[in-house]
Amino acid sequence: MIGIVIPAHNEEALLDECLRAALRASQHGQLAGEPVEILVVLDSCSDASAQIVSAYPVLSLQIDARNVGEARAAGARLLLERGARWIACTDADSRVADDWLAAQLGLEADAVCGTVTVEHWHESIDEAAQIRYHRHYQARDGHRHIHGANLGVSAEAYRLAGGFKPLTCDEDVQLVRALERSGANIAWSHRPQVHTSARLDSRAKGGFGDFLRNLAQLE
Repeated sequence: MIGIVIPAHNEEALLDECLRAALRASQHGQLAGEPVEILVVLDSCSDASAQIVSAYPVLSLQIDARNVGEARAAGARLLLERGARWIACTDADSRVADDWLAAQLGLEADAVCGTVTVEHWHESIDEAAQIRYHRHYQARDGHRHIHGANLGVSAEAYRLAGGFKPLTCDEDVQLVRALERSGANIAWSHRPQVHTSARLDSRAKGGFGDFLRNLAQLE
């Protein structure tokens, strides 16, 4: 079984698109019918996120941590207990490609770090800031970006690395560094595709939204 972990904190505006995309990816022909379980970890949600999740054939787990690292760890733990051999991570403000899971597994690595494509740039991020972003960002194989929105890891490698730590941000970076120290074979690939939000009201302090906000403020 393949597991998908999606942490969510008040994501009612974008959760529908996220779940529809994840469900399409779970039904890709190259998975040869292998079961895929999608788990949304509802972390301290006070909006309609839980109601939205209940309308889809996915699992949900409610926690009250307000901590993305703890949310990812709780989700991974539950899916591993249910027999997942591979844990794929994305975010509730992101939309995975139809072949996202197939692309991750097709790389035959212990872990996969994928890239993200920003869509619908926020109006405060002008053309100059967008150019700076694209100059910095390596949308190619061999990149060294780490995104919780596009990350996959085998159950064995995840356990050996010690899993996600309860960090409010950079829990994805922590896991990848632990994977490197454990000797895991990591694929840094542009093949698994994820579109992500360019919103600036980021849910995790120090996360991608804060990076974009800082980019917009550069002279």
